[in-house]
Amino acid sequence: MTGFVNKRLFQGFICLHILHHADKEPVYGSWMIEELSEHEYKLSPGTLYPILHNLEKEGLIEHYDENVGGKIRKYYVITEAGKKELIEAKKYLAELVGEIGIAKEDDNV
Repeated sequence: MTGFVNKRLFQGFICLHILHHADKEPVYGSWMIEELSEHEYKLSPGTLYPILHNLEKEGLIEHYDENVGGKIRKYYVITEAGKKELIEAKKYLAELVGEIGIAKEDDNV
């Protein structure tokens, strides 16, 4: 991700990624940072965890604690409200992509 993307837009992309993955299986912070880095997002825990906490405050995800190797790990899962939000966001995203004509091979992306 380049430095040209507005912080607000960047956080929106991150939120969509989190909801997408939390809809498939429980996720935890360090895994999410690693997953996002595979898509060229460079996130620190200080960036990711406030986003997770805000999504939780908004009722889009919830967490449960699990003991993993003697440490407590927070796993995040999508809520019903989060699923509805993700479905709506995908509709808007598909419409936007269609309107602005983005192709995966587009050099301007």
